Amino acid sequence: MIRRLLIANRGEIALRIIRACREIGVEAVAIYSDADRHAPHVVAADRSIRVGPPPASESYLSIPAIVDAALASGADAVHPGYGFLSENAAFPAACEQAGLVFVGPPAAVVAAMGSKAGARRMMQDAGVPVVPGATPDDQSDEAVARAIERVGLPALVKASAGGGGKGMRVVAEREDAGDAIRAARREALAAFGDGALYVEKLIAHPRHIEVQIFADAEGRVVHLFERECSVQRRHQKVIEESPSPAISPSVRSQITAAAVRAATIASYRNAGTVEFLVDLSPTRPDAPFYFLEMNTRLQVEHPVTEQVTGTDLVHAQLVVAAGGALPWTQGSIVQRGHAIEARIYAEDPAHGFVPHAGRVLLYREPRAPGVRVDSGVVEGSEVPVHYDPLLAKVIVTAESRDGAIARLSAALRDFPILGVPTNIPFLLQVVEHPAFRSASIDTQFLDSAGAALAGKSTTSLDEAPEIVRAAVAAHVSAASERLSTSVSEDPWDRLQGWRS
Repeated sequence: MIRRLLIANRGEIALRIIRACREIGVEAVAIYSDADRHAPHVVAADRSIRVGPPPASESYLSIPAIVDAALASGADAVHPGYGFLSENAAFPAACEQAGLVFVGPPAAVVAAMGSKAGARRMMQDAGVPVVPGATPDDQSDEAVARAIERVGLPALVKASAGGGGKGMRVVAEREDAGDAIRAARREALAAFGDGALYVEKLIAHPRHIEVQIFADAEGRVVHLFERECSVQRRHQKVIEESPSPAISPSVRSQITAAAVRAATIASYRNAGTVEFLVDLSPTRPDAPFYFLEMNTRLQVEHPVTEQVTGTDLVHAQLVVAAGGALPWTQGSIVQRGHAIEARIYAEDPAHGFVPHAGRVLLYREPRAPGVRVDSGVVEGSEVPVHYDPLLAKVIVTAESRDGAIARLSAALRDFPILGVPTNIPFLLQVVEHPAFRSASIDTQFLDSAGAALAGKSTTSLDEAPEIVRAAVAAHVSAASERLSTSVSEDPWDRLQGWRS
């Protein structure tokens, strides 16, 4: 079993892994940049090590610094979390070379699945349906334009090394192809250091369905059913749920079987996600589905799977990474109830979703049956400018989807955060929208309705009763005074609430 685990990440996922370590007696080592010196994950860990200055490129993205920190701390394993280095094949390779257990798939698998074009070819060989498209060997702009002609319009130009919507452009008209190719290549080079592109046929109104898979070193592979991720803005997921309200039992059986087949052909190990697009347009009553990509890591939305299957994916990751067998058989994994997750960001939807940094002056998590909050901040935390502004995730579980929506709406209304604007008002607009409630959305939902919903979102107190505004002002003033005092204190002068 793993004895000491270095967590190569920050925020809520680092805290999530630390909790799992504490539950099974594994010592947790946190890393931090200068911007995170007093962050909650640093305080919560058993020990912590500085890895560099605030820029991620010099700290959380520095493979040498993180490997050195792991060796200096005496860790025998490294968990990448998600984001940062979690899908960089050089990271597990460096860990393996240093004699560290990497909690994830082998470097060769990360590299194979990291090439979207290469993954497409692998899935085709395995008989897993892929979106109609082309992966030109000739990567000149002219050759990519010819590939668009062959695939047909509308089409998507996509970065082969991409993810998160970066390096992706829609081509609706033939004359748009050149600009789209050049823009996609520039963005791909900037984001991934790789300008290779491929082309896919644009499916007009798909649902985004992903399947959680898990595999061990002995080749056993199971799925933990699906998650619906169609509520997304600019290809970034906003709300996820399980089970999907859109697919039939027959499609569920087919798509989960395809995911297991994909993981098997890839010689996968540990936790992963196979993502699909499902065409549920009225002209396609057979609901065909297509392989999109494979994420070789734990997903942000993994809690919805945990809630509906009664499993702990992080515990299982550590067991499998240490060479143990999968803790479940396929027959023992069942779906129960309905779970929905909403991501809370420090951003201003009413003004273009601009991210915000600053101090969290008031933070009160909702506490109610069926409500789980995975958070990366506490009251008084600083939200740095250098990293993703995710503050927390609210995950609700109920017997039915309607019950889960009602519970999520209540939880969001009972989640006051002051000091930085948040997207909570926007999330409320989304979950109370008739199209979301009736499950009649697709991945274009927020592209069409998002601007109007964002315009209705505001964190302003201008319309609040005078007594409410006075109470908020008093709290913020008192909190600011407390925080400014505590920052200047020497911890050795405090008698309580601090430990080495």
